[in-house]
Amino acid sequence: MPNTNKKLRLFEALELRAEYDARIKTLRDCLPESREGRSRLSLLRTEEGFYRPAPDFDVARAREELRKLERRRRKLNSAIQQANFERRITFHGDTISLHEALEIRKGLNEQLGELHSQVVKAAYQRVIYKEGRDIVEPSDMSYSEAVKQLEAARRDFRELNREIRKASFDTPVDFQDEE
Repeated sequence: MPNTNKKLRLFEALELRAEYDARIKTLRDCLPESREGRSRLSLLRTEEGFYRPAPDFDVARAREELRKLERRRRKLNSAIQQANFERRITFHGDTISLHEALEIRKGLNEQLGELHSQVVKAAYQRVIYKEGRDIVEPSDMSYSEAVKQLEAARRDFRELNREIRKASFDTPVDFQDEE
């Protein structure tokens, strides 16, 4: 059934926010003050020569459009945050907000990096040759234990990420889509 009131689902809102970010960047990059060594003058001199706005580019209109887009992006981001706080998902038997799930996922992602480093470090023992013999310094953690912890964290991350994605397809965002 088509969405007649043009309200967005969370995944659509996230896509629109990314589009707004790209449009804002394009407009900012077109403004004269964004180029290195430029001022707000309409005629600019650089090492390559003089630059002035193209006949169909209106700097004032670009600035106004930029302000409108930034305002719209702020409102969209606020609506996304509101939806993230209101939507609940289940993870490891606990019911948590989508906002909390995103924070947990961020922490799990950092933990994955740390556990990866532990696995790499545990894969080898340090051997020092001293006075005609080898002195072996074992790793702080066993390789198999490090791998087990890494794989458990990867499963948790995957499970949580699937719940977050599933929620993004059925969570409404109180924001009107563009025409």
